[in-house]
Amino acid sequence: MCFKGVLFGILVVLLVGCSHPGNGNRRSGDVDASVSGQQVSVQGAAPLAQGGIEDVRRAAIDDAVNNASLQLKRNNAAAMLISDIKVVDEWQDANLYHVQVLAVLSDKQRCASPYRKKIVATGFPIMNTEQVSGTESQDLFSGIPREINNRLMETGDFIGRNLTNTILYRRPDMAPEIQPEDGPGNAALLRIASMHNAQFVLSGVIRDFRVESAEYVRGSGILAELKSMARDYIARRSIGIDVFVHDGFSGALLFQHRYTDSIIGDVTLPTGYTVGSDRFNATPAGHKIGEIIQQASEDIHRLFGCYPFAVRVVQASSNRVVIAAGAQDKIKMGDKLMVYSAGVGGQAGAGLGEPVGILTITDVSATSAAGSLDSSAHVGIVRPGDWAKSFPTP
Repeated sequence: MCFKGVLFGILVVLLVGCSHPGNGNRRSGDVDASVSGQQVSVQGAAPLAQGGIEDVRRAAIDDAVNNASLQLKRNNAAAMLISDIKVVDEWQDANLYHVQVLAVLSDKQRCASPYRKKIVATGFPIMNTEQVSGTESQDLFSGIPREINNRLMETGDFIGRNLTNTILYRRPDMAPEIQPEDGPGNAALLRIASMHNAQFVLSGVIRDFRVESAEYVRGSGILAELKSMARDYIARRSIGIDVFVHDGFSGALLFQHRYTDSIIGDVTLPTGYTVGSDRFNATPAGHKIGEIIQQASEDIHRLFGCYPFAVRVVQASSNRVVIAAGAQDKIKMGDKLMVYSAGVGGQAGAGLGEPVGILTITDVSATSAAGSLDSSAHVGIVRPGDWAKSFPTP
């Protein structure tokens, strides 16, 4: 994701500054930019009348990044990319909102998310159960999503939870449509996400794992007999796996992709072979499945690694708000998140409501954090089930 109108990729926003309304001695028209080693310090500003506080803040950051880009060109560093930015100061002066930004430079594009996003993996049912025999590995259904989740966790941008004994799709042939049992079709998905405080839910279906028919062997004589004997050892097996990622707050489908390949040779997966193990990967079938797992995890990371971080509010009293994310999610004291309502009573699946205020983190534990809302928020307006969300890079 990147700032509109900016030539350089902006891949991370880490908001750790605090408001300094008393800095009135800085003129709004000044652009304070300096290059120090691999960093650029620059200011940006936006009119307060432009919109809500979040929109104004993002516009000010956008202006700062434009100024940083111009500064790089003036210093003959146009080949450098802004790989990380941090708002170190912000204040209001007259009718302008100001930010002081520290931009970290890189000679190649990268994405290092400031927060780790929670993702819970569910099982991948097979559409045609007869395509996996009882003498073959039964770990495919839970092993494939488990290994995709493991690869995502290895990037450092995700916290994975495995619920691979749970199947979202009663009718795998209808996926990603979730057939309702009692209530809305995505009720089970939202319940899983809420239970694990997950921002994303990973699911999928094994569409195809068919061994191509070798019942008929053309010809006669010794050659036909050899072909008939070889078909048990050298065959072709097709693979088709659908992978989905849903939003854990609204239930929206965010990612859908079908991965296909074929196996030639020994197409069997002996019973007891665990997905991801050395002996699994050493088989032709396991090797192909491993490639699909790797590609799917890379695609998901590429799309959601820099996705805005979102977390549920678990407690709210007076001006103190507690969220279900802490040090393990890379939340730090001083971080700022925008709080949104989630419908009446924090109704599941309601999605983002109206922004109600900016939360500044003051206390952090391993799995939770607490803070206070800015003075513009109304006391008591935040309820459990609401969202706290990082400021995105538009």
